[in-house]
Amino acid sequence: MKHYIFLVVALLGLNSIAQNKTIAFGEKLVYTASYNMSGLLTDIAQVKMETTEVKTSKSTLMRLKCTATTYKKWDNFFKIRDLYESYVNPKTLTPYLYKRDISEGGYYKFMQYKYNHKSRLVKSLKRKKNHEGKTWDENKTVKINSATKDIVSTLYYIRNLDIHKANPGDQQNFTVLFDNMETIISIKYIGKETISTKIGPKECYKLALSIKGSDILKGKNSNLLWLTADANKIPVYAKFKIPVGNGELKIVSATGLKN
Repeated sequence: MKHYIFLVVALLGLNSIAQNKTIAFGEKLVYTASYNMSGLLTDIAQVKMETTEVKTSKSTLMRLKCTATTYKKWDNFFKIRDLYESYVNPKTLTPYLYKRDISEGGYYKFMQYKYNHKSRLVKSLKRKKNHEGKTWDENKTVKINSATKDIVSTLYYIRNLDIHKANPGDQQNFTVLFDNMETIISIKYIGKETISTKIGPKECYKLALSIKGSDILKGKNSNLLWLTADANKIPVYAKFKIPVGNGELKIVSATGLKN
């Protein structure tokens, strides 16, 4: 269920640019994830988004780390321990390595992408676990388009977009590699809206998303994201509707912001 939340939050944008002017090392965003249970929105998990500096022998990368963890009182009901991370160029947010390690109610899956942008290829590793606890690996080489990214790097990339230049109703498609398949996300800019959050009232860009050829996201304009209409463009609120229900993501705190 939690990977739906990341899908909702991560796949938004309206134009493309080259330089990162929004994301800093050391940024930390914390959210509460709520899910509709028996007609009531219930806080079930904490979601964190963090950036750190990683030095290699050849370069300095930015680690974009997203985690989702159910609160302890819900672990017996449906325990979630999810990790999504992407290692990117800190100036362009171009991804070089992506990892997805999810454990949800007894279901386990690990995905890793190693990008070769010159040849437009991704070396993919998928690891799953059977009922006896034994794991098996599947290796593939996936051909991608020049602008294709993973979920996490897309999330941070769109925060650098010139949304202030968009008009209500403007729409654009983006390509995300998910489960070894390129997925087309359609994004529509609805307009500005001021909302109340745990970090104060925020004027926001309101965006709607849908996935072409998929019923993961339900309803017209039912999946929405609010990004602050400032130099940081942080996601502060999201609403999603999926086949198994609906929920929300609400910001709790934001520290280490660049601007």
